[in-house]
Amino acid sequence: MHNEILTLALVLAAALVGGRLATKLGYPSILGEITAGILLGPPLLGLLTRNDAVDVLGEFGVLLMMLYIGMHLDLSDLRKASKPGLLAAAGGFLVPAALGVMLMLWVDRTMIEAIFVGLAMGVTSLLTKSRILVDLKILDTRIAHVLVAGALLSDVTVLVVFAAIVGPEAAGGVSMGTAAVTGVRALAFGLGAWLVGARLFPAVKRLAGQRELGRGSAFLTVIVLGLLFAWAAELAGLHAILGAFVAGLFLDKDVIGRKVSRDVQQKLSTVSISVLAPFFFVSAGFEVSFQVFSTDPGLLVAVIVLASVGKILGTAVFYVPSGNGWREGVVVGTGMNGRGAVEIIVAELALAQGLIDREVFSILVFMALFTTATVPVLLTWGVGWLRRRGELVKAGDRDRAIIVGAGPIARVLGLAWQESTPVVLIDTNRANTLAGIEQGLDVVPGNGLDEVVLESSGIDRARALVAATPNAEVNMLIAQMAVESGVPEVSVMLRDSDAQVFSSLLDESGVTVVRVPEAITDWEHAVTTGEASVETIDAPGSLDPSRDSSGPPMPDQPGLFPIAVLNSSGPQAFTRGADINSGDRILVLSRPGIVPFGEAEGKVPGGAPTRQ
Repeated sequence: MHNEILTLALVLAAALVGGRLATKLGYPSILGEITAGILLGPPLLGLLTRNDAVDVLGEFGVLLMMLYIGMHLDLSDLRKASKPGLLAAAGGFLVPAALGVMLMLWVDRTMIEAIFVGLAMGVTSLLTKSRILVDLKILDTRIAHVLVAGALLSDVTVLVVFAAIVGPEAAGGVSMGTAAVTGVRALAFGLGAWLVGARLFPAVKRLAGQRELGRGSAFLTVIVLGLLFAWAAELAGLHAILGAFVAGLFLDKDVIGRKVSRDVQQKLSTVSISVLAPFFFVSAGFEVSFQVFSTDPGLLVAVIVLASVGKILGTAVFYVPSGNGWREGVVVGTGMNGRGAVEIIVAELALAQGLIDREVFSILVFMALFTTATVPVLLTWGVGWLRRRGELVKAGDRDRAIIVGAGPIARVLGLAWQESTPVVLIDTNRANTLAGIEQGLDVVPGNGLDEVVLESSGIDRARALVAATPNAEVNMLIAQMAVESGVPEVSVMLRDSDAQVFSSLLDESGVTVVRVPEAITDWEHAVTTGEASVETIDAPGSLDPSRDSSGPPMPDQPGLFPIAVLNSSGPQAFTRGADINSGDRILVLSRPGIVPFGEAEGKVPGGAPTRQ
């Protein structure tokens, strides 16, 4: 027993280190977890091995993760790019899947192996996309909506097909009889799930009135319902992961309430993705064999090449009828080339049921690692390509900014934004609210943590949100809510000391930081009394947007506190990683003789800026 406990601790430690390293390099944490399993497990060093406890916790973690993915998905996203997303999903799935099936049959593999390799080559990781889209700041573009819609359709298709062919009958191969049986079972499960999820759940909600479960009770209730759906899927001869996923789709904010849904999702994300699912992905690495590099390197290379080329070209070709241009199709294809959680789950479960051998499993794992590694590089190049050609099209449904907080500095930022963009400020402080209204700003009295207030302020149409309250913890919570609502540019005003406390959360969420002085209250008082003036300065030459995490260079003059970057596309908060170019202007607060960020900080290359 004590050895099993030690193994659990070591597996979690390996997952933590591997996941953090992968995240730092810009890749999904699960790739780091799989790599940790390969390096520390039987394939290489043999320091870790799987046991019953690892297997049970891993399988439970995957079920909860699929439940979370189902809850996290908003099916209304499909309406944002229905036709282009459908075309991208069709081309990005059918072409690589067909190539995979033909390749495996050509090398004399079984039909069931060919089908699973095709599924793995056709899948697109939905979770992989989210962080990359945030990092590139393109959540408000058409290609982002197409990528999300395409990945969603692809993942759902793979899960349904996988669940339909993985049953008691599948071990004997694929035939018309087994296909008919599984098809009937799938339809029966789908009908039953729809009746319960779309009819029974809302009815129970209405009977319960406005009463809401406590957060702990709601969390456990959602898990129980997810497991019941998983059990029903198993009874139907499908796989349990499909049942958990479908349960999550039905347990949306309209059924359990927006606040409860967000809280449950946060808990599910922590428990599944951060604690339990790593057991599954690390142990998946245990099953990889390096022998494939010597026994069948040609097949390995062929799978990787066909998966990548088929995904990119298939997406581009099918995308042409959308009318958005073949170049945009190529870029969408590069973004859809990443595999991840769903592919590894499919491959691991197929291996466990003896439907594929270890060699094929290893090929699929290495294919997932390689193709996902290409996404940040190729998608960054593609977005830059479209931007240079003027073909990076905004989605068009996000046209405003929200500032949570209406203090003196927030009002300065709001006035700058107001010149080109509709902006709404939110504050509970009556004096701040009245001061903002007197300055001609649209100020909503209310709590920025209240979803009703955020909705009434137009968060569904916001392209940017800045959390600018005096409380760092409140700012971070508001920022997380904005990210979950799909706001493309989310920033928080934080002191350096607070930014260090929340550094890991900032890295994971993609939220950017507006650096504020430690003595921020003194600066706000100075703005109110007129001791600090509002000025604009020229950006001194082109600045490198890829500079390190210490933040953007500060103007090389004492007493300047940068707030916003002003350019032809409108203002943006002066954050770490802000895109500042020659000809841009920087909005600053000025207090002669005061150095807000310390004597050693605050340098802009190219000399002192020019005041206006």
